[in-house]
Amino acid sequence: MNFAAVANAFAFVATFLFVPLASATSLPDFTALVERQGSAVVNISTTQVRAERPQSPLPFPGIDESDPMFDFFRKFIPRHPELPGADPDNQSLGSGFIISADGYILTNAHVVEEAEEILVRLADRSEYQAKVIGVDVRSDVALIKIEASGLPQVTLGDPDRLKVGEWVVAIGSPFGFDQSVTAGIVSAKGRSLPDENFVPFIQTDVAINPGNSGGPLFNLRGEVVGINSQIYSRTGGFMGLSFAIPIDLVMDVQNQLRTKGRVRRGRIGVAIQEITRDLADGFGLPRAQGALVSSVEPDGPAARAGLLQGDVILRFSGKTVDVSSDLPRIVAGVQPGSAAAVEVFRNGAPMALEVTVGEWQDPKEAPVAGAAPRTLPAPNKLGMVLSAPTAAQRRERDMDEGLIVERVQGVAARAEIRPGDAILALVIAGKQSRLSSIEEFNRLVGGIQVDQQVTLLVKRGDATSYVSVRAGK
Repeated sequence: MNFAAVANAFAFVATFLFVPLASATSLPDFTALVERQGSAVVNISTTQVRAERPQSPLPFPGIDESDPMFDFFRKFIPRHPELPGADPDNQSLGSGFIISADGYILTNAHVVEEAEEILVRLADRSEYQAKVIGVDVRSDVALIKIEASGLPQVTLGDPDRLKVGEWVVAIGSPFGFDQSVTAGIVSAKGRSLPDENFVPFIQTDVAINPGNSGGPLFNLRGEVVGINSQIYSRTGGFMGLSFAIPIDLVMDVQNQLRTKGRVRRGRIGVAIQEITRDLADGFGLPRAQGALVSSVEPDGPAARAGLLQGDVILRFSGKTVDVSSDLPRIVAGVQPGSAAAVEVFRNGAPMALEVTVGEWQDPKEAPVAGAAPRTLPAPNKLGMVLSAPTAAQRRERDMDEGLIVERVQGVAARAEIRPGDAILALVIAGKQSRLSSIEEFNRLVGGIQVDQQVTLLVKRGDATSYVSVRAGK
């Protein structure tokens, strides 16, 4: 037997079998990325007032936090304590990252919403008070600033170059553990989530937990490609589904917040639905593509441009509408007042139209750049701070009268009155008085004696109920 020949043959086989196998199982090294970019990631803690959120109708109790529906698309930080009578101020925690050496920082809107105080802690453990430059609730983006100079800053990337299956890294402060690093891959791009029509989310399997919210998502080149914003969870913890806001959209939002104090978005005034295979066959489309116009707002931009119910929008402003969820994002990205080309499919043939884009009105206004934080008055004898509803809130809630609860404590909190409820009337000594203004409410409350029983007519969602409280001091 020729042992040399056998050895050579074995070495030849090993070259093709074992070496590629070893290289195929090697993992990327993230150490250089973390060392280079980690110093620009910050921890953000806030003291904030409990904000309004959707509630279940009275008199039924709210959905328990163990219910799977409660956490369907929960934000990362527990912002709303529910203990009756508890202090309405709440410590919350999130992350952010520095985008300029003079102290501009990006994070999520829900990290700093209703914040009375914002504290930013850098990687070197130095701490700064921050002010809010602007907040855009619809995209969940906030721009804040600290007074400092010579700060490290991140490098921004291009989310369009990001590929499904590509490695990505998150750095943040889950549960307050600063500078925690987790890694995974891009699971999908352009994801649409419920009630989030304006953001084409990047889906990843990077481990994200409470406190990561607002932190950066990096590609392997050390470039920020998104802001970690949401998770899908049935338990409140990480389940392998995380969603990040693409950084190009974020930078457009922050630029508008910095220069204008708010974000302007386009609208054309149509209701749309998805094109299924059956609908495509019915309308004579070669394939299931586009957004089917189910209704057109009378005298809206689309109506004035000649769009009709039953049209299928295939392209808008030079961009292809593959699925119906593409259209709101594309339209929102067009500046109001601009003319946009629209390609529709009507009566079996394509047609070209031009629409002058209108402006989408957000019922929740972003704070103006440099504006002082809103200060609420102290709660009164009933433990509530109320505000007059805006025109948008009146339309949304179908309210002709009444006031909105901004803050609760004491007797109102113990009676399970919550921020966001509407108080329509007070019943004092058997007499019911409808509420039409803050002045009327203050006048009525001013005559209430300590320990006097007062009944409130409360509207929550579509349900209305009477709730009794005993006035405090």
